[in-house]
Amino acid sequence: MSFLKRFGFMAALALVAGAAACSGGSGGSDAVDLESTSPPATPAADAGGPQAPMFEVDPLWPKPLPNHWLLGSTIGVDVDAQDHVWIVHRASTLAANETSAMGDPPTAEECCFPAPPVLEFDPAGNLVNSWGGPGEGYTWPQSNHGITVDHMDNVWVGGNGGTDSHALKFTRSGDFLLQVGIPGRGRDSLSQDSFSRIAKIAFDGAANEMYFADGYGNRRVAVVDADTGALKRFWGAYGNEPDDAYDERYVPGGPNLQQFLSPVHCAEVSNSGLIYVCDRAHDRIQVFEKDGTFVDEVLVMPNTTGSGSTWDLDFSKDADQTYIYVADGVNQRVHIIDRVALTHLTSFGDGGRQPGQFFGTHSIATDSAGNIYTTETYEGKRLQKFVYKGLGPVTTTNQGVVWPQ
Repeated sequence: MSFLKRFGFMAALALVAGAAACSGGSGGSDAVDLESTSPPATPAADAGGPQAPMFEVDPLWPKPLPNHWLLGSTIGVDVDAQDHVWIVHRASTLAANETSAMGDPPTAEECCFPAPPVLEFDPAGNLVNSWGGPGEGYTWPQSNHGITVDHMDNVWVGGNGGTDSHALKFTRSGDFLLQVGIPGRGRDSLSQDSFSRIAKIAFDGAANEMYFADGYGNRRVAVVDADTGALKRFWGAYGNEPDDAYDERYVPGGPNLQQFLSPVHCAEVSNSGLIYVCDRAHDRIQVFEKDGTFVDEVLVMPNTTGSGSTWDLDFSKDADQTYIYVADGVNQRVHIIDRVALTHLTSFGDGGRQPGQFFGTHSIATDSAGNIYTTETYEGKRLQKFVYKGLGPVTTTNQGVVWPQ
């Protein structure tokens, strides 16, 4: 990243902080209009002041699961064309004392049992379908990771386990359709027929292509044909050829690394035709054209180390996709970024286990009304909904817990 982009990011934070000292003005007429089904915008700041989408947590969504089911680490979420919310979780992360009814002998009469890996909820929060796990004709991932419903209403699941070098495609009812890649392969970022520990999958319906964030093993974005799974092209950071021998680590304030670090955690396709890539451990989002040509980048909370700050992203639901929402599993919040200017506007959330707080904010998705859904890994083990409340004035860099008013 250039000095100018770093400076621009910090200047944006200073602008937002300065807005906190100003009183709110009357509603502005030039506010971005999200989907017409969205609630009315909250009173706007002065016409020249920054605005951002506002949210509040719905503490009663989703409804309780049936059958005494529990979620393990919940490491994928997507919303389909019907506004149904899909998640994938890992039952293997449940502790023995969470599944006492499964003991030999059981130490509890009824509670509890792991839910199936894939769960589908309707907009009201009712569980309407569930499936997943090993089956005939395919290899279920050792550690499933990420879920995507594509433009043909098919469901894709990746995996980041040590032997997971493939992705799976199912119908929405769970019937197996396609296995892409060869299970059991190791890291090879130049491979033409396999992958390595895919973090997430996105789709480009017009081109009938899937974008693999490939991932925890490989250091690339890989583009495949959505019907056949054939690899069409790939690239690394800045559009460079990926290099598996690269061993630099991110140092805050240091030079911008010329390769993606592990993991490449998302690669999302915008309506504008640009690809936004989560280089998680580098605290950055890189932007590319569809052929891998580098366009721009932004650092998000660039003093974050360890697992990094850019875990996943999705876009606001206005036609221009004015905003990017970024899940940050280290700082435990959701960031709101101007998509075109790549400037940070505000964020919400805090660490904790109450509604509206986060522990391991892992994945994020939006529905047609502009609502946000998040899942949490590690011991977070849950799905949350944040209701879109319209545009409002930016008054602080972090709003904390957005509890219902």
